[in-house]
Amino acid sequence: MSRRNKRKFHAGPVYGFALTWAVLAFIFPLFKLSGILITVLLSSLTAYVLGKRAAKKDAEEEKAALDLEKKKAEEKAKQQKKSYGPEIDPIIEESNRALSEMGRLYQSIKDPEIRKKINDVMHITDKMAQDAVNDPSDIPQIKKFFSYFLPTTIKLLNSYDRMSAQGISGENLDKSMKNINEMLDSAIEAYRKRLDELFADQALDIETDIDVMNTMLAREGLSGGSDFETK
Repeated sequence: MSRRNKRKFHAGPVYGFALTWAVLAFIFPLFKLSGILITVLLSSLTAYVLGKRAAKKDAEEEKAALDLEKKKAEEKAKQQKKSYGPEIDPIIEESNRALSEMGRLYQSIKDPEIRKKINDVMHITDKMAQDAVNDPSDIPQIKKFFSYFLPTTIKLLNSYDRMSAQGISGENLDKSMKNINEMLDSAIEAYRKRLDELFADQALDIETDIDVMNTMLAREGLSGGSDFETK
């Protein structure tokens, strides 16, 4: 139920009506029709005024709450739209679109084996996008992944989704679904290899830092006869 459909109960108008009635009962003779009419009229007027004041307060509180929600939504959207530059932003946007579509496919496809492979592709996609931010020198290679390999994979997954939704078995359907399943194995292996290659420069930098650290420690006589080792 939306916030606008909820109405608070306010006891003020009821109490105002009762109190006004009690006070006027001592002023106007209630055994006469005129006294009853005046008492009812003034008591109702009091209840109406108090009700309007309560409704106005509710409206102000509701507006303040809606404004706060809107502000939070705008701040969240602003954070999500953080710019990393003209080369990286398109990669982030494509990554978000691909992850959203694969999330839908994950929910739609019931085969646990295919769902696991979708999850693997999603994980690799996210890592690729993060690497674009952390190491812009990898962008040319990452663009190839996002411009062809990933869209083609999603296209084939959509085909698998449509075929599996038929609920029937047939030579062409079974063969196509089997081919897509096998393609996913090959694709995921290739994607993992590409992702590992993207970290080659970082691995080299780490090895260089460790070599320098070992040299400095040995020079200062602090190595204790053992060096840091790289694996």
